[in-house]
Parts: sequence; structure tokens; C-alpha cells
Amino acid sequence: MSVDIQSVVIGAGVVGLAVARQLAMSGRDVLVVEAGGGIGTGISSRNSEVIHAGIYYLGGSLKARLCVEGKQRLYTYCDEHGVDYRRVGKLIVATDELQHAALQRLLQQGRFNGVDDLQWLDGPQARELEPALSCVAALWSPSTGIADSHGLMLALQGDAERFGATLALHTPLLSALCIDQGFELHMGGSQPMTLCCREVINCAGLSAPQVARTIVGLPAQFVPQAHWCKGSYFSLSGRAPFRHLVYPAPESAGLGVHMTLDLGGQARFGPDVEWVEHIDYRVEPRRAEVFYQAIRRYWPGLPDNSLQPAYSGIRPKISGPTEPAADFLVSGCAEHGVPGLVNLFGIESPGLTSCLALAGHVVKRLDDR
Repeated sequence: MSVDIQSVVIGAGVVGLAVARQLAMSGRDVLVVEAGGGIGTGISSRNSEVIHAGIYYLGGSLKARLCVEGKQRLYTYCDEHGVDYRRVGKLIVATDELQHAALQRLLQQGRFNGVDDLQWLDGPQARELEPALSCVAALWSPSTGIADSHGLMLALQGDAERFGATLALHTPLLSALCIDQGFELHMGGSQPMTLCCREVINCAGLSAPQVARTIVGLPAQFVPQAHWCKGSYFSLSGRAPFRHLVYPAPESAGLGVHMTLDLGGQARFGPDVEWVEHIDYRVEPRRAEVFYQAIRRYWPGLPDNSLQPAYSGIRPKISGPTEPAADFLVSGCAEHGVPGLVNLFGIESPGLTSCLALAGHVVKRLDDR
């Protein structure tokens, strides 16, 4: 079976669906192909569901710019489309003087990025917000929130389809070839087909580098090495100790074992950092020992035997354990020389927050070529 279409989006996670929506709204004929059996079954459904403010990221980076822009767009989108969310606010805490200095640098970084509502709190001020908290200082971020990620993806899918986009599940990419004026894609699944299209947007998440390597005509040097960083989450039995999100000072590969809330008010802790070579979402109960130590630095009252394995996710990193954290990599024709192709690599946190801004950035890259 052969199909001709203008734009093909590979991957139906939150970013892929946002890109498909933006493409369809621009008047393009869009097909979203997803190897799995549903939308958002990978990274998009295995995270903290936090709407980030834009504090942590290097000034001028895509992560910083798209997170700050994306946060505002996401709150507006949720309001307009009835997607459930809560603007609960977040405390980033320093539990000793060494972290106190790191927190001051983080305050400067956030303000440089355009996060203009951050407030510095000393220990007593932080405990006025959260009496169970132990810290010497904290940053208060009132614009941080949580969202229903699946509800968001359903809304994005609905928008994309209203503007004419089509979703094909169980449709993995087997191989691709750069041809005159576009691409020839060979798709697997129960109904194998060949697609000819003018544009390909690779939003395959963990598999994005692997997908890019199947494209004959894309120089190999423009495909980064994938590094997978697993993070496990544990849920708390009993009542949540805090009304707001609580984060420790950030670590090198993640944001530390933090406490988030789901929309029902249940507390969960995570993620930790575990570099892996294979996808395995099982949560090892023994990892809770490290969680107890980390959490008690800012919540000494954590009861014994109160943490239960919940779920895990894997960060699609393009920098390794000993390397500085990489920025989002949106690689288009200007980088690799292939017209109509955009690869999205390393779209980890704040990918959910940035999804609408990322989509706008991708379509602008395509239009500018």
C-alpha cells in the first residue's frame, strides 16, 4: 500500500501531538505514526506531570526559552480546553549552607530566564508555608503547577484531528529514504505501507536517535548518541505532608528526589537517577533505602515503611553521566542539510511544559527553510 501525504510526525507523545496540531492548524495534510498501541505510552505518561516555571536551565538555551513561553501557553490552553491542572506552587529548598549558595545562584538563573515571580524565603518563612519542612532557605515559585498529562494529550489529539490530522497506531517506522522533494517511508505493523511525504518530524522520544539512523541520506554525524537515565517514583502511604511541591537543590542528572502531588492530592517522591542500557520500567523496592535518606534531609518526619513502589520513567538524554546536561536539540535543514526533516533529540524535562512552544518552534523551522 502506498500513501502520499504532506507531513508525517513520528511519535504520538505530548510533543508529537502538539507538533501535529500545529502543523494541521497551518493547513498541512498531517499523519501521525505511532509504534505503540496508544498515545503517550512512553515518556509522556511516566513523569511528574509538573508544569515547570523555567528556573533551572542555562540562560538563552532552548530549554529556558521554550519552558518560560510554554508554561504561559500551557496554562491558557488548559483553561480553554478544560484540561485539569492546579497551580500549586513549588518550594526549592536548601538544607545546609552549601546548598544555600547553590540556591542563590538558582534564583539569579531563574530571574535571568524571565521567571519574575520567584521569592527568596529564609527557613522560618518557608516553614510558615510548610510547617513540616526542614531547611535553611527556600525559593518559592508560585507559577509552578501540575497537570493531567493524559487529558492534555487527548485535547491535543482532538485539536489535531479537527484540523484534519490522522493518527495511525501500531505503525513503526522500518526504514526511510531521502528522495527528490521529500521522503519515502516504509512502515510496519498489521498493514505495512509505503508513505511518500514532503516533511518528516521525528518526535520519537527515547527512540528518536534510532529512528534518525534509519533515514538513508541523513549524515550519521547529525545523530547524537542516546543515553537513557531511569528515574523511579515511590508513593507515600497516608496523608501528604505538604500542600505545595517540594524540591531539593538540583543534582547533576536530575532535579533530586522531590515531592510532587497528583491531582487527587496523593504525594509521591522521585525520580532518582539510574543510568540504564535497556528499557525496563520495573521499580526495585530496595531503592527506597536511598529515598528515605534523601527525603529526610528536608522532611525528617517521614515515617518508616511508608514508601511504596509506584512507577518509573526514562529520560532520553543526549549527554552521558560525566557530561554537562545537554539542551534540547531541534535539528533541521540548517544543521544537517536535508530539507523538510526535523529531528527532536533529548526532549526530556521540561518537555511537557514546553510542548506547545516546541511545536511552534518546529513549524517555524520548517517554514523558514
